[in-house]
Amino acid sequence: MQDGEILTKIKELITEEHLLREKVGVGDVSADDEKVRVRELEEALDQCWDLLRQRKARREFGEDPDFSVPRPINEVEGYQQ
Repeated sequence: MQDGEILTKIKELITEEHLLREKVGVGDVSADDEKVRVRELEEALDQCWDLLRQRKARREFGEDPDFSVPRPINEVEGYQQ
C-alpha cells in the first residue's frame, strides 16, 4: 500500500466514524453497536497510522518503504503512549 492509499483509507475510516455518530444521534444505530464499531474503526486507524510511520522510517534509513506491512492490532494497540 502506498502512502496515498493509506491516507485515503484513513479519510474513509474517519468519514465512517462521523456518519456512525450521526446515525446514533438520530436513533438509526444503537449506542452499543456504535461503541463496537467505533472501537474497530479506531483500531484500523491506528494500524494505518502505524503503517505510515513504518514507511517513513524505512525511507529515512534508505530502505524500501514497500516492505512495510500492517502490524496486528494487538501489537499496534499494545504500544506505550
